[in-house]
Amino acid sequence: MSSSKPSFQGRIAQLPQVQGDAKPDKLTSSASPLQLSLVIPTYNERHNLEILVEQLRQLLDRLLAHDYELIVVDDDSPDRTWEVAQRLAETYPQVHALRRQGERGLSTAVIRGWQVSRGHVLGVIDADLQHPPEILEQLWQQIERGADLALASRHVDGGGVSDWSLSRRILSRGAQLVGLILLPGVVGRVSDPMSGFFMVRRSAIAERFLDPVGYKILIEVLGRGDISWIGEVGYVFQEREQGRSKVTWKQYLEYLQHLGKLRLDLLPVQRFLRFGLVGLTGVVVDLAVFYVLRERWQLGLTRSAMLSAEVAILNNFYWNDRWTFSDLSRQQKGWRKQLKRLLKFNIVCLAGLILNVLIVNILFNLLGVNDYLAKLVAIALVTIWNFSINLKLSWRVTDVSDP
Repeated sequence: MSSSKPSFQGRIAQLPQVQGDAKPDKLTSSASPLQLSLVIPTYNERHNLEILVEQLRQLLDRLLAHDYELIVVDDDSPDRTWEVAQRLAETYPQVHALRRQGERGLSTAVIRGWQVSRGHVLGVIDADLQHPPEILEQLWQQIERGADLALASRHVDGGGVSDWSLSRRILSRGAQLVGLILLPGVVGRVSDPMSGFFMVRRSAIAERFLDPVGYKILIEVLGRGDISWIGEVGYVFQEREQGRSKVTWKQYLEYLQHLGKLRLDLLPVQRFLRFGLVGLTGVVVDLAVFYVLRERWQLGLTRSAMLSAEVAILNNFYWNDRWTFSDLSRQQKGWRKQLKRLLKFNIVCLAGLILNVLIVNILFNLLGVNDYLAKLVAIALVTIWNFSINLKLSWRVTDVSDP
């Protein structure tokens, strides 16, 4: 593959249909151009790439008998990693090199590689030797058993991290917790949603629009793909031997941006807009009641804030119950069920307040984000949280019979 500067398109094409009785998804060389396309995204990895490719070739030649390809996608590395990739491509027919100019980002690099691939199964592995290549054999076994997605996880039996600091462990788990809060139906499907080492059937993501931000391509695949069966295998995340880690506060911000974007894309838009409008009325009610309590009735600050917040919650519940979720409310008639919805709504809003404070502190104290920007990010994320959890909890229809 020659150097190129294409505009990014987030769709992966289906492979041509196979003639005769063979099934396109069957993992045989007669039924598909290739069995596996493994993408290696790179940026400043010239000292690691050749070592990794040699290890992969030895393993995959034995496992798949040359019926695979390694696609190195380099983001125009200053250390000229793309030159190493091109040299390897000239030497080995299974290796292809793609140098991206004008594009940047691990997730989009992976998608770019998948777009030019020929395999029925698509995979990704880091170039920094932190993903043990031998785990690919176990991942392939999961695919052969029928898995749509085979994931290498640090959080199952046989998994772990080699020598992470306490702060890095906390940030990693904290990022996963935020993901579980905002996208429980996506992040909660796997033990290690932050993993960048996996295989997925092309048929599970072909023709789906993929539009990730940052490094966590797996979340995009889980959120937008048609994934039914997931197989996980444990692996120990290795420490980097050559080069410098690329993990910075910017990657954490991109991760939050990715979560918010995916959450919005997966939301029922009209219902969410109604929820947002009701929330704005709640702000007005909160401020108005707070003013009356403080200025007219001379109540203390804490009592005024608590009472005005509760009145705003009651206001929001009333309009959400009558408007935003009215179709669901009509299936849960009776004052007892309405009271139950109100109590759940109160609990979710309280949890949202705690989450707001937590996000602000993480962004400001740990990542050094401007305090006002941190507050805006927290408000946006908590609004999505409140809507998602209330939809799944407060207005969930589990019993439609009358009391």
